[in-house]
Amino acid sequence: MNHWNTFAFCLHSWREFVAFLGLVVVCTFPADATKSQAAKSVTYAWAASMAEDERGQYPISLLKLALSKSGVAYAAKPSKHDMPQWRTLRHVQMGKELDVVWTFTSPERERDLLPIRIPIDRGLLGWRLLLVNRSDLDYFARLESADQLKALRSGQGHDWPDFPILQANGFNVTPSSSYQGLFAMLERGRIRYFPRSVTEIQAEVDAHKKQAFAIAPRWVIYYPAPLYFFVKKDNHALAQAIERGLTIAMKDGSMRQLFVRHFGNMIKQAQLDKREVITIRNPQLSEQTPLLKTELWFSPVLGF
Repeated sequence: MNHWNTFAFCLHSWREFVAFLGLVVVCTFPADATKSQAAKSVTYAWAASMAEDERGQYPISLLKLALSKSGVAYAAKPSKHDMPQWRTLRHVQMGKELDVVWTFTSPERERDLLPIRIPIDRGLLGWRLLLVNRSDLDYFARLESADQLKALRSGQGHDWPDFPILQANGFNVTPSSSYQGLFAMLERGRIRYFPRSVTEIQAEVDAHKKQAFAIAPRWVIYYPAPLYFFVKKDNHALAQAIERGLTIAMKDGSMRQLFVRHFGNMIKQAQLDKREVITIRNPQLSEQTPLLKTELWFSPVLGF
């Protein structure tokens, strides 16, 4: 074969090789994959009008973090309307306007909705400090046992999951139909203390400065209180995406960073590792609750 024939043969082979590469590229990357895939909209149960409310900032940030790590293009957006919780749960259940809600779990909620069983606040909701009148601080410091604390009259919302939990564990708990009414009951001495989450109590003290409330020393009540993301019962794709994203965020440390940024100062002020812990059971948990997965739950020693 002379030089020209060799060159022609090589050129012919090269063209075939380039054509083959083009075929591989086309087969591997479909034409529409080169374009930006339109993100799927996910509406969460927190109204745009409540964007400045600090209570929603952590779960919204965590949801966005999980979706960003899910491997699926999702765009999280707030709901258009502010609704009571029972209505948000109903809307998610029906697939009407809302796609995801976060709430304290219960057998009814796990029956009607699809839970992603990773406690989004690591169960911090179940660490309960005692809101008391400032004049009672010494009294609570002198209490000697959990039984003495249980005998004192406390208060909770009548339809809150906490109410039957405290009742089932022998606490003398008084129901109220009004959240603000519980602060009035405490101020007037109708209840002696009001158990509140570590994430709630300091803000409530600050919001009721005229009432001279304070956080009782020494004691903290703990029960497993999973706060989950919930989606519509048949929305398995979104549930799997959120679970996958949360799992990745736990492994790469980004969930911890977000958690500490939002709750670190509250946890430090509470000094949970120095308090006497009254651990009680939560009879409302399903058998699927991941209680044995310690990596999912808050530890006072670790601060996460």
